[in-house]
Amino acid sequence: MLDIKWIRENPQALDEALAKRGANPESHNLLALDEARRQHLTRLQEAQERRNAASKEIGKAMASGDKALADRLKAEVAELKGFVQEGEAEERRLDAELRDALARVPNVPLEDVPVGADENDNVEIRKVGKPAHHNWSKEHFEIGEALGLMDFERAAKLSGARFTVLSGQLARLERVLGQFMLDLHTTEHGYTEVQPPLLVRDDAMFGTGQLPKFSEDLFRAGDDHWLVPTAEVPLTNLVREEILDGEKLPLRFTALTPCFRSEAGSAGRDTRGMLRQHQFYKVELVSITDEDSAIAEHERMTECAETVLKKLDLPFRTMVLCSGDMGFGARKTYDLEVWLPGQNTYREISSCSVCGDFQGRRMNARYRAAGEKQPRFVHTLNGSGTAVGRALIAVMENYQNEDGTIAVPDVLRPYMGGIEKIGG
Repeated sequence: MLDIKWIRENPQALDEALAKRGANPESHNLLALDEARRQHLTRLQEAQERRNAASKEIGKAMASGDKALADRLKAEVAELKGFVQEGEAEERRLDAELRDALARVPNVPLEDVPVGADENDNVEIRKVGKPAHHNWSKEHFEIGEALGLMDFERAAKLSGARFTVLSGQLARLERVLGQFMLDLHTTEHGYTEVQPPLLVRDDAMFGTGQLPKFSEDLFRAGDDHWLVPTAEVPLTNLVREEILDGEKLPLRFTALTPCFRSEAGSAGRDTRGMLRQHQFYKVELVSITDEDSAIAEHERMTECAETVLKKLDLPFRTMVLCSGDMGFGARKTYDLEVWLPGQNTYREISSCSVCGDFQGRRMNARYRAAGEKQPRFVHTLNGSGTAVGRALIAVMENYQNEDGTIAVPDVLRPYMGGIEKIGG
């Protein structure tokens, strides 16, 4: 979340930043809540100081034999004690009210983020590879169903819409795509592989910004657990409520996990095939950095995700998202969009975001820089390295042959036992 001290000093800057996101101004409401809380704390402190002073005066009155004064002071102390007890409860209520309001305010975009309303205002910054154009190109679900290796009807019988059953070499291809990405990021890019829990508590979801605002996008599992929508949640929360040694930063984590999303609000969008699923696999990248390294780490993380697509020889473009299309916790985001010849368009396969100390504050995760006594909040980054299901789609469509078979990319053939194509 944002720092209320910064908001006090920069109310106009906050509202201007929110306007860039297409959101309503919040500074007036937040500062009103903050002022009410601060005024109450002042009154509470004054009452506590007066109670302490009156308690000492009782002893003096008793020593001097002034019973009437002592009785009045005792009555005053009793009244102040009741006020303080009620005031502490009110303090907790005001703290929670301000915290809840701050928790719902999105992050402030960096200055170089293009201003815009939606995906139509995103800006292409580079393009890699030459998109294939064939009049016989099919979409992935047509290829997979024709091979008998992708089954949506049976998946619907098991679980309903937005699920898929893969089998045979297509199931293997998805598995080895994830393995290839993990191997790349751990052996060449310096990430530490983690196998995190797939169920997390409310506090973890709050820490990365999914709660309280986006609960409808999640799957709840029991009273105090949620299925992870992305491994960003457990990986980032590995450092929650800790003070890290600044000299050991950055920390870089990666994980291959299933992800679970309700896809609330996506009715009618991408209903055919595997593009938008309730359950999918993704290789996640997370970096925990200090303040000075975050921007450079963002460029590095994006390059790591791009390397996956380059090694798979998939055409893609890198977009910087405009202010109105960024995620809630992001200050700047790069999207990688892979070419899908079956759809004759680019589709997102990775998002890499720098979040500043937004998540660090929510998690109370800090670091102590060399020579400094006061710890600072960590800066966090997250990215897809990449979405495995969408990588499968991209390989199927870009490596499809006119006879309906799928060529296996060179880099994946060792993982596939040496086979050169699927089908036929």
